[in-house]
Amino acid sequence: MVGLFELLARLSLPVLHRLGAMAGWITYLFSPQYAARLRENLVHAGLGHSKGQLRKLQYANIREAGKGVLELPWVWRRPLEEVIASVRQCHGWEHVETEHAKGKGVIMLTPHLGCFEVISLYIAARSPITSMYRPPRWRFLDILMHQGRARGQMKLVAADFGGVRQMLKALKRGEFIGILPDQVPGNGEGEWASFFGRPAYTMTLIGRLVESSGAPVVMCYCERMVEGAGYILNFTPLVLDVSRSIPQQINSALESVIRRLPGQYLWSYNRYKVPRGVLPPNTAKDQ
Repeated sequence: MVGLFELLARLSLPVLHRLGAMAGWITYLFSPQYAARLRENLVHAGLGHSKGQLRKLQYANIREAGKGVLELPWVWRRPLEEVIASVRQCHGWEHVETEHAKGKGVIMLTPHLGCFEVISLYIAARSPITSMYRPPRWRFLDILMHQGRARGQMKLVAADFGGVRQMLKALKRGEFIGILPDQVPGNGEGEWASFFGRPAYTMTLIGRLVESSGAPVVMCYCERMVEGAGYILNFTPLVLDVSRSIPQQINSALESVIRRLPGQYLWSYNRYKVPRGVLPPNTAKDQ
């Protein structure tokens, strides 16, 4: 598997994206559970105004999901300078610099949209950034993932209480931290909040970090350009009202971002699952 990964990394990004589009269709056709979840999440999101539009969005998402997998060898194994050079446009970085100049560090929120792996590398090439890291089950993938992400000034920390403390320390040093805000947290680490009209267990970590550090928050995503031409980065400051539900504000902001680029969101992700030990949303309200 490592050899295959290295072989794929030698291919160009346009070739990998073409292969990825085919791989996306193969996965969709031969994995009923994957296909059903993708369709269900898209339908419930209400993004298609007609059956034709919904089908077009679904087909685009199948291709983009495959591209997201096949581009990983290129992003993780190519020289950092080459990966950064693949960013053809960058919108809103001046807002990041303005927030960073305040000296409290910056909380960067990156949803499962487009090639989100490029964002942390882009920042790490410029400034220290700390991100949580949960090792995958496969040892070979753990090694490849760690090597691919821990480049530049990137620091990976465990997804536990110790990792949270290190992220808070990074913010107090005036550094960046990166978080995937649409990742389902564990029991006791989230609350139910609406996401495209359905209750989703949403992390409370971001709110705790904001309240503890006073750090500003920036929403960012990396758009995959057509035919492997590169990537477009987008950064937008996010003002949160600590007197209201921050998880709900985060989900609302995520919806706005995803609506701009729905074809590249990871709709196959089980965003609405009930983590072990967590009461389902209806039960939680009754209690």
